[in-house]
Amino acid sequence: MSSSVLALAPVVPVVVLEDASDAAPLARALVAGGLPAIEVTLRTPAAPEAIRAIAREVPEAVVGAGTVTGAEQARTAAEAGARFLVSPGWTPTLLAAMRETGLPFLPGVSTTSEVVALLEQGVTEMKFFPAEAAGGTAYLKSLASPLPQARFCPTGGVGVHNAADYLALPNVGCVGGTWMLPQDALAARDWERIRALAAEAATLGGR
Repeated sequence: MSSSVLALAPVVPVVVLEDASDAAPLARALVAGGLPAIEVTLRTPAAPEAIRAIAREVPEAVVGAGTVTGAEQARTAAEAGARFLVSPGWTPTLLAAMRETGLPFLPGVSTTSEVVALLEQGVTEMKFFPAEAAGGTAYLKSLASPLPQARFCPTGGVGVHNAADYLALPNVGCVGGTWMLPQDALAARDWERIRALAAEAATLGGR
């Protein structure tokens, strides 16, 4: 696997699962649609087992853990088989814990000072969150000239209507979102519909 999370795919589905038994079929649908990088958020008790199931049963997927907010979560995700970590924000303690796992990670930022602080730590790849609320494409565009070494995965308010605008920016490597995972399709376990939506998303950014 590439050491760069941003290079895995133009779109990273952000998955919230209540039932770990849905993890493998959902991952297969996303991979079949061309989205191999899958972020399973640690927002539900089922998340670690969901990560474990994808890692075990869908080896062609690159499963990661999202909403990592503490050192224990970082360790749990790594032990479950996560291959990358994503946090909504960062502290020195959380940054150290993610580094200790040896996995690629995207710490979350929403201000210029946070970006500069990470660059001082040698981190150049980051999650921009919450993207739309924090200034959207205009904000990221304004960071490109003074901080060209920083690259981002915008998440939060990113959808089919604006994903291509983000991906057109020189400092954006990929975007994260949920629009290919509509609640009614998840509830119905309509994996074919999710595969089709994933295939549409995979064409964004011309990659």
